Amino acid sequence: MNTLKAILMTCAMGVCGAALAEDASVKISSPADGAMVGTAGISVAYEVVTGPKGDHVHLYIDDSEAKVLRNMKGTYTIDSLKAGPHNVCIKIVDKGHTPIGVEKCVKVTAH
Repeated sequence: MNTLKAILMTCAMGVCGAALAEDASVKISSPADGAMVGTAGISVAYEVVTGPKGDHVHLYIDDSEAKVLRNMKGTYTIDSLKAGPHNVCIKIVDKGHTPIGVEKCVKVTAH
């Protein structure tokens, strides 16, 4: 019971909301990490919570920005990849397009 009181008191002081608002996350549900993909039409399904420091997301392929994504949940299709290994990342960025440090990457091999 004391733990519950402490949590409620913390939330009442506004700390709970601030702590929850700091949460930012990126999830890539497809393709899976380590997946073999084709060289064209690769669908990247993602879901993002930007948190208070983020504004939108950028899609990177092998450390090069490929697309600015404004939707926080969706699918983006990569038109083509050269055969071989690639790193596909989604990074949360601020209004100035600077990454805030929250990202998710998957390694894929195009064949």
